Amino acid sequence: MPLLTSQFNRAVKYAGKIHTGFRKGTRVPYMAHLLGVASIVLGETGYVGMDVTEDMAIAALLHDAVEDEGGMARLRDIEAKFGPTVARIVAGCSDSFEPKGRKKAAWIIRKRAYIERLPREPRDALLVSAADKLYNARAILEDYRQIGPDVWKRFKRGRDEQLWYFDALLKIFNAKCPDWRIIQELQRTVAQLRRISARESSRRGRLRSVRRP
Repeated sequence: MPLLTSQFNRAVKYAGKIHTGFRKGTRVPYMAHLLGVASIVLGETGYVGMDVTEDMAIAALLHDAVEDEGGMARLRDIEAKFGPTVARIVAGCSDSFEPKGRKKAAWIIRKRAYIERLPREPRDALLVSAADKLYNARAILEDYRQIGPDVWKRFKRGRDEQLWYFDALLKIFNAKCPDWRIIQELQRTVAQLRRISARESSRRGRLRSVRRP
């Protein structure tokens, strides 16, 4: 039996219907992120000490659907269409369950709550979450090389807060699944992002000091 069936194709169409926008501050279709996360999950087959299933790949496609596109109503729809395992993984990757259009809690509140909850999530949800964070870290690093510190303007919080969040997640991933190569790659990517952005931050700090009367 193939790993991916027509159910995966249905999930691609479903994600494409609800995620019609672009990545923050870019003209990259949001679907590129979702397909990229699914690709990372599928690529970890044989490297995470468990079977990578179609449900995990589908959850990777839909991991942002609940927090960005409908909250609990969306989660119930996902469960009806793709089953309870997919819904559970998607819920485990979501930091907000507010209906679309309703204001979410502040960024720091949502992230702290997610950090507190993540260690209790099953390994399949940890894999999808780690794949999401690896994709994001890689994208920020690649864009930083192109546009420099302006990349941080795309986010509700800047460099220090974004790096804090990556570090907090890495502590959990390293405690729960330290042998996964995806976690090691995330750690290397975040460290590289920290180094390259620290040089620019230091340079700007020196320039501000020189300009002060």
